[in-house]
Amino acid sequence: MRIGTAGLRDLVYCLNVHPGETWAENLRAIATEAAAVKAAVAPDRPFGLGLRLSARAARALDDPSRLAAVRRRFDDLGMYAVTVNGFPFGRFHGAGVKERVYAPDWRTDARLGYTLRLARILAACLPRGGSGGISTVPGSFGPWIRSEASMEAMARRWAGLCAGLDRIRTRTGREIHIGFEPEPDCLVETAAGFAEFHRRRMLPGVGAELRAAEGWSPRKAEAAVRRHLGICLDTCHSSVGGEDPAAAVERLVREGIRISKIQVSAAVAAANTAAGRAGLRAFADPVYLHQARAFDGAWERARWTDLSPALRDLARMPASLDVRVHCHVPLFHRPAAPLRSTAGTLGPEFWRASRRATQVLEIETYTFLALPPRIRAIGLTESIVREVRWVMRRAGAENEG
Repeated sequence: MRIGTAGLRDLVYCLNVHPGETWAENLRAIATEAAAVKAAVAPDRPFGLGLRLSARAARALDDPSRLAAVRRRFDDLGMYAVTVNGFPFGRFHGAGVKERVYAPDWRTDARLGYTLRLARILAACLPRGGSGGISTVPGSFGPWIRSEASMEAMARRWAGLCAGLDRIRTRTGREIHIGFEPEPDCLVETAAGFAEFHRRRMLPGVGAELRAAEGWSPRKAEAAVRRHLGICLDTCHSSVGGEDPAAAVERLVREGIRISKIQVSAAVAAANTAAGRAGLRAFADPVYLHQARAFDGAWERARWTDLSPALRDLARMPASLDVRVHCHVPLFHRPAAPLRSTAGTLGPEFWRASRRATQVLEIETYTFLALPPRIRAIGLTESIVREVRWVMRRAGAENEG
C-alpha cells in the first residue's frame, strides 16, 4: 500500500507465502488471500502487491493482451503491482526445495531469460514513469562456484540483463531495477559482502562486458549498472550473517548502491543450551534450507548449511555460543524462552535509515506453512495482517494514506 513516509513509497507483503506455481493459482491467492489482508489494513485505499511468479507463470503472462487484462483485474480489486520476487524459479512449496532454490543460477541463459520476462511483465503493470524492482539469486549457491570462468559467465548475463532493462526503459518509460538478495552460503552472503562485490566485481566486470557487447562508453555502462543492478536487503539474512541491519543499510547508501527494496523479516535464535537446541529443533523441516551460524560475541565461530547438522555439532560446543537460524518467523512473534526473534534488532535507527534508503518495504515470511503448529495457529491471513500493522507502527506510516 502507499505509505508516503519520508522516502518510502510502498509497503507490501510477498505473495511467495501462498502456494502456487501457475498464474491461475497466483491470481486466486490475490483475489482471496491478499484481498482479505487488504480488507483488514487498507479497505479504502489501493493495495500494493509483492508478486511471486514462477518461470511457468511468467511464460503464461508474457503477452501484451494478457497483461492488459491482468492490469484491469488489479484495478477492479483496488490493487497494483509494486515488485516481483524472482528468486525461486520453480516449485517453492510442498516439496523439498533446499539448494534447488538457487537453480538455475546466473551462469545460465535460463535465469537471464526468466528475469527479463519478469521485467517485461512488471513494466506492463506499472504506470508510465514508474519504477519497480525484482529480487533475485545473489549470483549462485556458493559451493557451485569453483572458477573464474563461472564469474565471467555471470558478468556476461548481467551485462545482457542491463542492456535488456535499458531497452525496456527506453521503450516503455518504466525503470526496472534488480535486487540481488544476499543469503547465507551463497556467492554473496551479506550486505557488506555485496558492497565489496559490487565495487570489485560487478561494476568493472559488467561494465567491460557492456562496452564490448553494446559499444557503450565507460560512463554509460557504469550508469546502467548503478541504475539497474542493486540489492534486495533481507533483514533475516543480515541478522543470521552477523550484521546489524541499520548499519547494513547505511553502508549500502554510502557505497552508492541502489537498494531495490528491503525485505523486513526475522530469524529465530537461541543460546547453545540443551533447551535452546530443543527449541530450535522444531524449525527443522524437509522443504527449505535453514542455514545456521554460531557466534561468540561478534565473532562467527561455526557455520552450517542446514539446521539438522548444526544441532548435532552444537551439542559438543560451548553453551555460551549464540545460534542464529535462517528461518523466517512472523515479525510480531515473541518466542518463548529460551528462543528469541531477531526482530528486536529492527530498532529506530533501522527505520530511520530505511526511510532514506529505499522506496519499498516488503514483508517476507515465506516459511509460514512450514513453521511449528503453535505459530501457525492464528492462521495465515491474521499473521500477515499483524505483520503489516507491526511494520506500519515502526515505519511511521500508520496515519499515512
